[in-house]
Amino acid sequence: MNNPPSLHSAWRSWGLAVAVLFALLFATFQGAQAKPYGDIEQQRIDSIFPGADAPSEPQGEFKVRTLSSGGKVLGYVFQSLDVVDIPAYSGKPINMQVILDTAGVIQDAYVLEHHEPILLIGIPEAKLHAFNAKYRGIKVNQRVVVGRSSDPDAVTVDAVTGATVTVMVVNEVVMRAAHKVAVSLGLIEDAASLAQKPASVRLDNYQSADWAQLTGSGAIRRLHLTRGQVDTAFKGTEAEGVDVAAPEQVDETFIDLYSAHLNAPTIGRNLLGDNQYRLLMAALKPGEQAIAVLGSGSYSFKGSGYVRGGIFDRVQLRQFGETISFRDRDFERLSDVYAKGMPDFSEMAIFIVRAPAGFDPGSPWVLELLVKRQTGPTSGMFSSFELAYQLPEEYLDRPLPSAAELAAIDEANRPLWLNIWYQKSFQIGVILVALLLLTLILFLQDKFTRRPHFLHWLRRGYLIFTVVFIGWYALGQLSVVNVLTFVHALVQDFRWELFLTDPVIFILWTFTAASILLWGRGVFCGWLCPFGALQELINEAARKLKVPQYELPFAVHERLWAIKYIILLLLFGLSLESLSSAERFAEVEPFKTAITLKFDRQWWFVLYAVILLVINIFTRKVYCRYVCPLGAALAIPSKFRLFDWLKRRKECGNPCQLCAKECEIQAIHPDGHINHNECHYCLDCQMTYHNDDKCPPLLLKQKKRNKLAPLQPGSTAPDLIPVVQVVVP
Repeated sequence: MNNPPSLHSAWRSWGLAVAVLFALLFATFQGAQAKPYGDIEQQRIDSIFPGADAPSEPQGEFKVRTLSSGGKVLGYVFQSLDVVDIPAYSGKPINMQVILDTAGVIQDAYVLEHHEPILLIGIPEAKLHAFNAKYRGIKVNQRVVVGRSSDPDAVTVDAVTGATVTVMVVNEVVMRAAHKVAVSLGLIEDAASLAQKPASVRLDNYQSADWAQLTGSGAIRRLHLTRGQVDTAFKGTEAEGVDVAAPEQVDETFIDLYSAHLNAPTIGRNLLGDNQYRLLMAALKPGEQAIAVLGSGSYSFKGSGYVRGGIFDRVQLRQFGETISFRDRDFERLSDVYAKGMPDFSEMAIFIVRAPAGFDPGSPWVLELLVKRQTGPTSGMFSSFELAYQLPEEYLDRPLPSAAELAAIDEANRPLWLNIWYQKSFQIGVILVALLLLTLILFLQDKFTRRPHFLHWLRRGYLIFTVVFIGWYALGQLSVVNVLTFVHALVQDFRWELFLTDPVIFILWTFTAASILLWGRGVFCGWLCPFGALQELINEAARKLKVPQYELPFAVHERLWAIKYIILLLLFGLSLESLSSAERFAEVEPFKTAITLKFDRQWWFVLYAVILLVINIFTRKVYCRYVCPLGAALAIPSKFRLFDWLKRRKECGNPCQLCAKECEIQAIHPDGHINHNECHYCLDCQMTYHNDDKCPPLLLKQKKRNKLAPLQPGSTAPDLIPVVQVVVP
């Protein structure tokens, strides 16, 4: 193994690449946004609810418009981008208009905007709209699976061939957005929240404890405010400067507030005593909770303005975003307490949370203290302070959710990319095994290349697997579009889920990135590119059939290498203006036609791919050598590979030219060195390197050894090895 390139040279190349990249990244990128789309929105509404009145103005968090007729509500319409932001294969979200009826059933789901390259040029959009039509009649709380499912209750819809990831994103967009809107409108109950059943307080758990132990365990929580802290809260408001503390008063206690959940015996009995606790619990109805509030300082949490029949306007409880206010009937006086070591309080109270409030004792809640400052005779301003509370876990009894409830929680929380990985587990497993085999071949290449016949057949088998399984079955053809999308994601809004939505592509890119660091670009181009493998197999068959082969002079061939770099630069520059336009011009790659869509496209795309394959019959991998922008993109980081695994001898290039003549893509220069930017890592030169019967330097050494070998008694002179003619340019 030769020495790695110098660090100075690598860093200089890296710095140059980074400088060029940042010089080109001058444009700003804008994501898709919900917006008007002309007449198509109303046309879809009219097709579902003919004769309906004009939609109402957008309302609520999700900007939902109500559809009515003569005062009767017919349904609701919204754009998905106002509800969910899920990146699709292009890196940008798909925006859809969804129409629901009043029962929470989807009546229409229509794509308003997308940037999917496979649909921009390739698969007709009519197929996508036909796929969307399958959602009509599906209720928003049903589970919809693209493809097959083992769940008998799931609704299955067939994928669009060649656009599986895109339609899976569409499915996620439609169902998640529709479910969220239906829950917000009260059309359905949230199954995930229903699965999280409220906990109950354990009434059989009691331990003697004093004040210090209760506060130390979190059973009693505290909020301490100074006058200076309260003054700070009103700064910048109309109440700034009202009732402010003097400089010597800023550290005085405004209020020292404590709160505790009394239903738990360890808390309630130790604070109230056995008799008072028993009376309190007897007075509570099932599901009701008792909260103790204890305070001292210059501010009263009850307030002097409290009157019978009114509401306590200085304290309220908040949980799950809902506010629970206390009236006089929810208030119990607290005069006697028994906890040892408890400080003195100027006022104490018990507030009852009534059963219909939907309070969960096992979830966190907040006691909100409202402080008012008068800004005029009839006007004032409030500032709120929060005392957060969570009942310790040892005082709770949490019901175990059922299997169906756990499935609902898992379904609601599982990200889209993880669902896709589950569904493609077979493809992922096979490809991981194949990549492991390729890694073994590469690391043990010296041993494999000593057995050229075996390695040739192993390589042919691997190329067939690459075309059939990775390409045509798993649709794992990498593209320069992936490179452009990645660059845009880096400078715009990088999210891992964008790349995780296609596990096959993600795994192949991860392996390709690692292989570039170790071996260079050639591992992907020579082993894992389905179109490259298809070309190589076709050319191999042509050679077996004695089809004449033609090669360009090396001087011309070397200059034609620049074409693919020019194409890459043009595509990258165009993507800065419009990624969609760059994706259209990326059709210079025949990958989508020959691999992803299996030649099922318009005739001109098929003709272009076929012409490239026909030329390949006579000259091996012409497209890969001179045109492929993806190969150019992979060649740039190949400058940073860590090792030179391909062995060379001092005779290579001077005088021996055998490997240079045999290299079927002309990646070996006449001076003998291998151009790793162009090498496809077929290992043919390494098979020659280790072949004692083929490599001229080895043959010459063997001839010299035979000449110098001493004759044994009774033996005759060994046959001389024929002199091998060394090809000199």
